[in-house]
Amino acid sequence: MSEREAGRRERLRATAAANGLDAVLVTNLLNVRYLTGFTGSNGALLVRTGGRDLLGTDGRYTTQAGAQVPDVELLIDRATLPALARAALTGGATRLGYESHVVTVDELRGLEGLVGEAGRAVELVSVRRTVETLRAVKDEFEIEALRRACAVADRALAELAAEGALRPGRTELQVGRELDARMLALGAEAPSFETIVAAGANSAIPHHRPDSTELRDGDFLKLDFGATVDGYHSDMTRTLVLGSAADWQREVYELVAASQAAGRAALAVGADVTAVDAAARDVIVAAGHGEHFTHGLGHGVGLEIHEAPGISALGAGSLAAGMAVTVEPGVYLPGHGGVRIEDTLIVTDDAPELLTLTSKELLVL
Repeated sequence: MSEREAGRRERLRATAAANGLDAVLVTNLLNVRYLTGFTGSNGALLVRTGGRDLLGTDGRYTTQAGAQVPDVELLIDRATLPALARAALTGGATRLGYESHVVTVDELRGLEGLVGEAGRAVELVSVRRTVETLRAVKDEFEIEALRRACAVADRALAELAAEGALRPGRTELQVGRELDARMLALGAEAPSFETIVAAGANSAIPHHRPDSTELRDGDFLKLDFGATVDGYHSDMTRTLVLGSAADWQREVYELVAASQAAGRAALAVGADVTAVDAAARDVIVAAGHGEHFTHGLGHGVGLEIHEAPGISALGAGSLAAGMAVTVEPGVYLPGHGGVRIEDTLIVTDDAPELLTLTSKELLVL
């Protein structure tokens, strides 16, 4: 494992050197994990463009850090950020990068105070989301973790459906808790996020929180959920019908399915994220439901459930091979019901790799 993380640190080191930085302070815990493998709750990392890197943590994690990160020198200090900053300044750093999207105002003032004590000109430089940009392209280890996370979610839903757990009379909360429990039983560390179970009119609420609403015949049932495996998150949405499907339900479902297929087909290396969003959105707009598709088409997934790239009309950038993304268009009709269909996929030089394998045919239970 250390060789993989060492390669990631080398990429950050090269980026830092290209920007004239002597060192970078990494304080986002997920970025620390990505660069080192360390999973403790208190940690920061100093990556030097010349010299040895330092992992800072406190005494609770001395043994864990030594086992997880044997190739990086440890600095044990409860106040990890100032301790690492002092080490950088003592080592002669004059341009020190920091994660401005993570560091608090008080922490920044503390860093500025340490710089003022250095006795020489030192510049603090924002490296905002530099590591997140590196994380956007997954390596084979990460892709395999995502495959396993998606497989857990697929199997959990299949088992619940086969057992008759998705039936009228049960509540959204009951279904959500059973789905979470089944994913844990199948090897997930945790659900990827708060599982969405939305029945009937609630399915028209994009991020409805499950409540005591009972499932009824003729309802849409929208399930948005995922499993976390080795720290990596899956994300899938399927919309079912209980009992029998009305014509309007089939019409809306087929429209969203066509939009989702167009979005998947647009996933290609070099594709602009706004163009991918448009490919799916234009299908819904052409059918007169543009106002009922109220969110972006998708997002990256990995160590976080929402990470780069963002695929929306307001997004920026283009897709690269190895990016893990969702495609999740929806049509939501307030007071009636809504449909969302979502997959997790890997962008490749050829067709995208589909990781969420549950059928997207309209399932009537």
